[in-house]
Amino acid sequence: MKSVDRRAPRSTRLLDQLRERIRYCHYSLRTETAYAYWVRQFIMFHGLRHPREMGGREVQSFLTFLASDEKVSPSTHKQALAALLFLYRQVLGVDLPWMLHIGRPRSPKRIPVVLSRTEVARLLANVDSAHAVLVSLLYGAGLRLSECLTLRVKDLDFERQVIVVREAKGVKDRVVMLPRSLTEPLKRQLVLSRRLWARDRADRIPGVSLPDSCVRKFPRAAESWAWHWVFPALTLSIDPRTKICRRHHLYEQTVSRAITRASIRAEIAKRVIAHTLRHSFATHLLDLGVDIRRIQKLLGHSDVSTTMLYTHVIGSSAASTASPLESLPTSRRDLIDIDIGNNINSDFLRLAHERPCE
Repeated sequence: MKSVDRRAPRSTRLLDQLRERIRYCHYSLRTETAYAYWVRQFIMFHGLRHPREMGGREVQSFLTFLASDEKVSPSTHKQALAALLFLYRQVLGVDLPWMLHIGRPRSPKRIPVVLSRTEVARLLANVDSAHAVLVSLLYGAGLRLSECLTLRVKDLDFERQVIVVREAKGVKDRVVMLPRSLTEPLKRQLVLSRRLWARDRADRIPGVSLPDSCVRKFPRAAESWAWHWVFPALTLSIDPRTKICRRHHLYEQTVSRAITRASIRAEIAKRVIAHTLRHSFATHLLDLGVDIRRIQKLLGHSDVSTTMLYTHVIGSSAASTASPLESLPTSRRDLIDIDIGNNINSDFLRLAHERPCE
């Protein structure tokens, strides 16, 4: 097995050692939170035994409990397994000969939920004014929610009409279009953002969080206007890693709730989340005849096979294939309509007279 470059931990507590190693590997805060959660659950499941005293059998029993009793999804199952493998390999430095024998669930291949252009227009028309620009940008540039929330002022290039997405998924930068219809709304959003930035500077509030390397190279960048958030939160909060009270960007849950409320008001009978707008962006570009490789670059996919998933949405033969029901004689189709209508009416009458369960 490949040797792991490992520093001596500064803490004696296992979870602190886990967090320290995750930060050394430059994993995201979301990954850190998830891994710490699953390691804690694993230890509690086995009666607070130290992981050094356990191995493949205990890991297998814990994962079986998650799948059989907790009914977790395959993705959650894989995340828990990844957390435990990281613990043993990266933190404890334990050889894992049993890793090859642990079963991994197969994730279902699902077609993404995509909104029609009419549904997107209805959704955007029903988003509250505080989040209208952000939600429009999710669709207009095909951004992930985290990418949109972490945009800095310097990332918007109004002259070239582009947005630079920094350290996106896979720690890669990319350039996407800045929709011309959002130019003025984004400039108004920057006016609001600058007011908060000026207030923080007047109140001597610590600057925004920066990538690790920038903190060392540009010590005053956190307080500069160029590095400020495009979509800052209205209130200050405690940085979960540094414990510094500073201004964060808007929270994902806040935007997600705004999208859910808008979809209900728009009466869209689909599960609409922030990523649905990204799916719709890619599908609508394919509809317009944009090359799949160009869409791959806009989305930031490493492999074009990931982007090809959207071809299944527009290339499905189901929409263009007539059902055999349509080929039945007209008289028979009319009879079917009458029978269905009578059955529905009789079912309503029967259910109306039934007493509810006690």
